[in-house]
Amino acid sequence: MPEGDTVWQAAQRLHHALTGEQLTRSDLRVPKLATVDLTGRTVLEVAPRGKHLLTRIEGGLTLHSHLRMDGSWRLYRPRERWSGGPAHQIRAVLGTRAWTAVGYRLPVLDLLRTADEHRVVGHLGPDPLGPDWDADRALGNLLAAPDLPLGEALLDQRNLAGVGNVYKSELCFLLGATPWLPVGALSAEQAAAVPVLARRLLEANRDRPHRVTTGRRDQPLYVYGRAPRPCLRCGTPVRRAEQGDGSRSRPTYWCPSCQQGPAPPPPGR
Repeated sequence: MPEGDTVWQAAQRLHHALTGEQLTRSDLRVPKLATVDLTGRTVLEVAPRGKHLLTRIEGGLTLHSHLRMDGSWRLYRPRERWSGGPAHQIRAVLGTRAWTAVGYRLPVLDLLRTADEHRVVGHLGPDPLGPDWDADRALGNLLAAPDLPLGEALLDQRNLAGVGNVYKSELCFLLGATPWLPVGALSAEQAAAVPVLARRLLEANRDRPHRVTTGRRDQPLYVYGRAPRPCLRCGTPVRRAEQGDGSRSRPTYWCPSCQQGPAPPPPGR
């Protein structure tokens, strides 16, 4: 799943290619927007908000998209072959004289008034890569539900926007806490470090083509995707389990030696 840094990169690419340009092609391939034609309007900016993309267009309109698990926006020059997937997966096409932006497998695509953007992103917590970042507010959001497991709290975009499954596992490792430790069981020092580390990791990776949390290119991540290989810090085999309520369970990685707190129950229990 794309995380805040990935969405930030996508927004930057789209912003530099489209902003200030008049749309010469508009094709929104979802039923509710099938009759919409944005041709002739100028793109004002493309802004990220957590994992959401907001393409603001002349006339007070915003095209809102969310990539979810495998959505993407690709940019192509005139006459360049589109290669992001089969044609039936295309959900949006925005073209200018110089570029064509093609949205593949977009599970969320809405057109709304820019003044109404709060309807789709107003519920989000502070964005570590956004102008609204507020570490104290993010910390307060996290501590408001002290019984919630840390991993689930980090994924709740109402607390802070942009942390996904990779950063969830890496943040928990850096904090020395398992993803199943209740937020309220964190020490004051650990709790205060959560928003600081989240911002530091996302900022460090927003301009990188490949995500790194360890400072090592040969071993870029501490625990995510490493089970059952040895922990980079202590050598204990990294473990993997699903975390969530069953409807949105996601693979979670942790080191049982470096991270303190409860482990998940065995499967089937």
